[in-house]
Amino acid sequence: MSQAVTPDQIMRQQRGELASQAAGIEHSRAVAEVQAAVTVAQRCPRDEALAIERAKSSCRQYEVAQSAFFKLPRGVESVTGETIHLAVELARCWGNIDYGIMELARDDAAHESEMLAFAWDLETNTKARMTFIVPHKRDKRGGPVLLTDMRDIYENNANNGARRLRECIFRVLPPYLKEVAKATCYQTLEKGRGDKPLEVRAAEAVEAFKGIGIARERLEAKVGPVRNWTAMDIANLEVSFNSIRRNEVNADEEFPRGGVEETVETARAIASQAKAAQSPADDAGEGPADSQMGEARTESVEDNSPAAMKARDLIERARAVKGQKELDDLRAEAKPHLAFMSDELAVAVTDALVDAEARLTGNSKKGK
Repeated sequence: MSQAVTPDQIMRQQRGELASQAAGIEHSRAVAEVQAAVTVAQRCPRDEALAIERAKSSCRQYEVAQSAFFKLPRGVESVTGETIHLAVELARCWGNIDYGIMELARDDAAHESEMLAFAWDLETNTKARMTFIVPHKRDKRGGPVLLTDMRDIYENNANNGARRLRECIFRVLPPYLKEVAKATCYQTLEKGRGDKPLEVRAAEAVEAFKGIGIARERLEAKVGPVRNWTAMDIANLEVSFNSIRRNEVNADEEFPRGGVEETVETARAIASQAKAAQSPADDAGEGPADSQMGEARTESVEDNSPAAMKARDLIERARAVKGQKELDDLRAEAKPHLAFMSDELAVAVTDALVDAEARLTGNSKKGK
C-alpha cells in the first residue's frame, strides 16, 4: 500500500527544486563573469611602464603614504609592514587583477568561520589563495574573549581576512612594484604635507603625540632630542602615531614611560652610594654634618625643608590631576626631584602618582 504524500512534503520538494535551480543559475552567472573578465584582460593587456608611473603618482599623495604602513609588536620590539590599503591601491594601479574575501562557512557551535582570501592576475593567470579558520574570539591582555555580537564577528572576520588578502595581492604583484611604492611613500612622508620646515613638523609631531597622552620626554627617550630629529625620524614617528590610533600597537610598548618606580630605585641607589662614601669621622657621628645628613635621610612630608615642600606640592597636584597628559607632564617634572629626596619622600610622591594613574584608568573604564 503506497504512503500518502502530504501537502507539506510537496511544498518542501518544490522549495528544494527552486533552490537548486537558483544555485545553478548563480553558478552559470559566476562562470560567465569570470570568462568575460579573462577575455577583456587578455584583449587589453596592461602597459607596465604606465602602471608603475601610476603607482608612483598615487604614492606621492600624502593621504596614500600616510596609510601605507603599519606597526605591530613582536616580543620586545615592533615590526613594520605594508597595509592592505597600499596593497589594494597597487592592485588598482597595476590593473587586470581580481581579489576578494569570502566567508565559506560559519559554525556557531564551534564559534568559528571558514574564510577564503584570493588574488588573481587575469592577464598572466597567476593566482594566490588562502583558506583559513577564524575563531570568533578577540585577544585581550587577560586572554581571548568570545564574540557573540554579529557585528563583532563580522569585523573580526574582515580584519583577519584583510591580512591574508594583503599577502595574496602582494604575491601576484611583481616585487619591484612594491619596492618602488614603499620608497615613494617614505619620500612622501619625509617631505611632509605642504613643504613645512623640519622644525615646524617636529613641533607638530610633539603636539600630536601629546594629544594621545605621550609626553615629549617619552619621544626623546626613543628617538633622541627633538632638535636632532631628521625627516626620516618624523616619518617613522608618523607610522607609530597612526598605528597607535588604529590600536595596532600599545602606546606604552612603543614609547615606554619614564617609570616613576625606576626613578625611585635610582634615588635609593644614590642615597646608598652617598652613605657608603661617608668619611670615618662622619660614621662615628662627629660634627654637625653627620647630624644634618641624618635629618635629611629621615625627613617626612610634614617637614619644612625644600625637598619636603616640593614633595607636598607634587602630591597635591597628583591628587588633583584630571587627564593622562597632565599626569605625564607631572611625572616628567617629578623625575629629577625624586633623585634628591629621601626614601620616605620619594615613596610618598611615587604612591601619589600611582594612585592618580589608577584613578584615571578607573574613570576611563567607567566612561566606556
